[in-house]
Amino acid sequence: MIELIYLTILLPLLGFVINGFFGKKIGNEKVIGLIGSSTVGISFVISLLALIETINLPVEQRTNVVELFTWMSVGSLNISFSYLVDQLSLVMALIVTGVGFLIHVYSIGYMHGDKGFYRFFAYMNLFIFAMMNLVLGDNFVVLFLGWEGVGLCSYLLIGYYYDQKFEKGTVAQAAKKAFIVNRIGDFGFLLGMFLIFETFNSLNFLEVFSQAKHLTGAESTFGFIALFLFIGATGKSAQIPLFVWLPDAMAGPTPVSALIHAATMVTAGVYMVARASIIFASAPVILAVVAVIGLLTAVFAATIGLVQTDIKKVLAYSTVSQLGYMFLAAGVGAFSAAIFHVMTHAFFKALLFLGAGSVIHSMHHQQDIMHYGGLKKYMPVTFLTFIIAAFAISGFPGLSGFFSKDEILWFSYANGNFVYWLLGALTAVLTAFYMFRLVSLTFFGEERFSHDKYHPHESPKVMTIPLIILAVLSVIGGWIGIPEVFSGEHGNVFHNWLAPIFLDAELKLAYYGAHSHTEELILMAISVSAALFSMYGAFKIYTQRREIAEKFALKFKKAYMVLLNKYYVDEFYEATVIQPIQKSSEKFLWKIADNKLIDGIVNGTAVVITSFSSVIKKMQTGVAQVYALIMMTGIAAILFWIILSL
Repeated sequence: MIELIYLTILLPLLGFVINGFFGKKIGNEKVIGLIGSSTVGISFVISLLALIETINLPVEQRTNVVELFTWMSVGSLNISFSYLVDQLSLVMALIVTGVGFLIHVYSIGYMHGDKGFYRFFAYMNLFIFAMMNLVLGDNFVVLFLGWEGVGLCSYLLIGYYYDQKFEKGTVAQAAKKAFIVNRIGDFGFLLGMFLIFETFNSLNFLEVFSQAKHLTGAESTFGFIALFLFIGATGKSAQIPLFVWLPDAMAGPTPVSALIHAATMVTAGVYMVARASIIFASAPVILAVVAVIGLLTAVFAATIGLVQTDIKKVLAYSTVSQLGYMFLAAGVGAFSAAIFHVMTHAFFKALLFLGAGSVIHSMHHQQDIMHYGGLKKYMPVTFLTFIIAAFAISGFPGLSGFFSKDEILWFSYANGNFVYWLLGALTAVLTAFYMFRLVSLTFFGEERFSHDKYHPHESPKVMTIPLIILAVLSVIGGWIGIPEVFSGEHGNVFHNWLAPIFLDAELKLAYYGAHSHTEELILMAISVSAALFSMYGAFKIYTQRREIAEKFALKFKKAYMVLLNKYYVDEFYEATVIQPIQKSSEKFLWKIADNKLIDGIVNGTAVVITSFSSVIKKMQTGVAQVYALIMMTGIAAILFWIILSL
């Protein structure tokens, strides 16, 4: 099946072509949904069979390249359209197609009756096509093709309801914001690619990383490459300072939030950093920057999530925070832990978004959690699956999020410093609080909605079955990464699987010495206890003692307003970046550069030519004697010049 891996890319593309060009004529929602979902489902099966085949190969033979054709060959630049099938790409492919398939199935119910049903599934299929190119490409150019492709699909899907309002603007503006912010990051990524080719004379992963492993005396070059690549990652994965697009991306349909902005696209930056781990390991200063930016983003976004009232906005800032966790792991050299959290996060965050979608669908698209309450008796399946995901993301022992979060916190302490661990643990506590605040206000307590206007009910099975499957994965998904402190001599299976991919990077990194399992257990007990206490506190306050939260908000009103308004970052960017550019464009680029300079040159050229032609046209009198005089004068001048030159 390894040789057929290209089908996992072609099948979603086929689904896009069929639904995109013929979906309107097909008309039948079941047929359109079947085409869109089955192409992704078959891709998942092929990826799974490729994984099984790879597992049965010796470790040294688990990296395979499937070449389709030579894309471009210009001088020393040779780019093949090839796919790299190894431990890392297979993990990502299974996440993209597996979670993607469940979301496609869910969308059949969620988007039922939508006039653009076929268009939605076409865009979703196109996204899977682009994302699979990103994670399977064997060179930076194919990866970048997928990178730009998911950016385009993100724009199309965020702006799906382009004619509707969203917060202070429109859905179309939210889509443009995502597209433009990502272009800023992409510019950095391009600079990194140019420098990679200049340094290694190749853009092929295996060639570049092989050279990077042995290249010495190029610390500054590695530093610039890593910095440029990380700028690209901050855009795609919504890290400080380019995180502002992701919360506004909630303007798209909820399945879009689940697929693109929770489970797959936003993790592309983490994947890219992990794939280029040897380059980042050769630039320890930039690797430290990755860790610090990730940590600051995790804490920053978690504090904002404490006070948001839009159910999708809470989950959006949660996503930004969890992505920060992943970059923290990568920044301390725990690349396997970063990818492990990518996987577990895909399970429980997709479940949270789809669960939120089920609630929104039931409540006639009401998204304010202050208008919910007591929904668990109306939506038992949604409630049960949602609370499982909430426990998982909060790090409840035994669930998937517990294992991946604990591994990140442990490596932050062991390979970084105590401050990393402390702030990481604080983020875990904040996460537990805002998640159970969300659970309490949505499913528990008094009903804060009118039954005349809202009629909550459980979603159809086409929506609840994907929720159940994701809930199961949120429970057992982390068991493949049980840490050594619990698994003993068997070790961490997930870490061992990815170890050959990150071996060279880990050998280059200088760790801070050995630490005992006792230390790990103590730190684990502290962080878990704090998170459990935070869960209980949030549940108690928001189900029985809401006056505590209200008094607290009044007492610290200024701080509350800062968090509610997201630290006024959007306003700051508006005042310091957007408005100055817009005003300079209007006053200088338009009125001076365009109107006076460019238009002046164009219009002035016309004036000069008109004036010159008015003189020349006097020679065209129509009198034969004048033409003869001019000819004789010319002949005399030529003869005079010839005589003088002898």
